[in-house]
Amino acid sequence: MSEAIVITPVKDSLHTTKRTIDAIMNADGDFSYYVFNDFSQPETKDYLDLSAKQKGFTVVHLEDITDTPSPNYKIVLQKSQQLALDANVPLIIIESDVVIEKDTIQSLIKIMNDEQKAGLVGAITVDENGDYNFPYNFEKHKSDDILNTSHSLSFCCTLLTIPFLKEFSFKELAEDKDWFDVFISRQSKKIGYNNYLAKGVRVLHLPHSSRPWKNLKYKNPVLYYLKKIFLKRDRI
Repeated sequence: MSEAIVITPVKDSLHTTKRTIDAIMNADGDFSYYVFNDFSQPETKDYLDLSAKQKGFTVVHLEDITDTPSPNYKIVLQKSQQLALDANVPLIIIESDVVIEKDTIQSLIKIMNDEQKAGLVGAITVDENGDYNFPYNFEKHKSDDILNTSHSLSFCCTLLTIPFLKEFSFKELAEDKDWFDVFISRQSKKIGYNNYLAKGVRVLHLPHSSRPWKNLKYKNPVLYYLKKIFLKRDRI
């Protein structure tokens, strides 16, 4: 019996997507794995179809479900929540620019079971040198601590528990937003759950690989915010 539903939303970024999928399929644990393809280019779609047959995961092409242009994170979250509820197991989101370790999934499940009233449990992200990086570069002190945090947890690599998923329906997510990790983190706290940041569970993060325009935030912040505001990109 599966211990978790693991999902990865994919929008091209084929190089990092391959690393993400390989790492997950090589990870320890008994879990069901779903990849949600959000209108990627044919090369990415073909790779996912072939890889799914070879490696044994399920690929869901959102073009078969909706005509809404990418990003379709709300649909992914709603479908994933239902999968987790149907199986009565936690949901683990691992994004396509994240490379996990063999024990990552098992470690998140253990923390969920050990800690008090967990809503979300997030692995901390690191760069190639092992230093904390976006979105957790506000953490300056390295440790293996498990923090009951008031900060929002990114969905780079995060577990959402069954009690929380049963209590808050993703059908309530706003129509005018693109990304929901901040809102869902706050909602977890609001209804009485604890959110844990696991500093000892480290995953490699290669930021913005599927949304390279976001790197403008560091190179040309004025242009970044102009695109964000006038093109209505990256609505959180």
